[in-house]
Amino acid sequence: AVSELGAEDTSRNVVEIIFQSSWLVGKPRAAPICRIERILKVHSSGKTVERFEQYRERVKANAASSTDELARRSFPRCAADGNEILRFHCTTFTCSLGLAGATSLCGSSPQHCKLCSIIRDGFRVDGDGKIVTMATSGRAHDKAQAPLSSGGGGGGGGEKRAMLVCRVVAGRVKKLVDSSNSSEESGCDSVSSCSDLDELCVFNPMAILPCFVVMYTVATET
Repeated sequence: AVSELGAEDTSRNVVEIIFQSSWLVGKPRAAPICRIERILKVHSSGKTVERFEQYRERVKANAASSTDELARRSFPRCAADGNEILRFHCTTFTCSLGLAGATSLCGSSPQHCKLCSIIRDGFRVDGDGKIVTMATSGRAHDKAQAPLSSGGGGGGGGEKRAMLVCRVVAGRVKKLVDSSNSSEESGCDSVSSCSDLDELCVFNPMAILPCFVVMYTVATET
């Protein structure tokens, strides 16, 4: 379930600042400007939150029992909180969620409405067995491959984009130097192809918990 956050809500103000401040990071000065239409809070079920916390405890336990001194020094937060970070994931939706106060998830399949599917059933790994998250909203938007419908985040019948703001248990992060995609092969909990962890991929859907949905539009270039 979701609920819309009002302008007076502190959480909305915080999410809006995080989203807007990271939109232009790494982008050219002439990059399109985004406009936030509304922000929804995700109310995950107790079972979903429990799975997330269980995964965190498993990561913490593995870190605490590790005999790899270098790994313990590299990721000291693993044993404390599982190395939790805040990430962005851009996805698509086709329903009227958030429009005119609508807060009910649609019953469409993941192929037709990815947003509602993620909120309802959790994330799914892609063809490489991972879930991609980004450190900034702008890069997450660019990473999304689905085409925008006319008007961006409006109420048309085509696909629209929405930004999920998520808690992610990153655990032990490995910088990719090869094509390995498996957590078993790489001996880590997540992987990143960037030195600054701009793009971070997790292997287990339980490692990521959506907290907010930002509905937004992007100004088209003239």
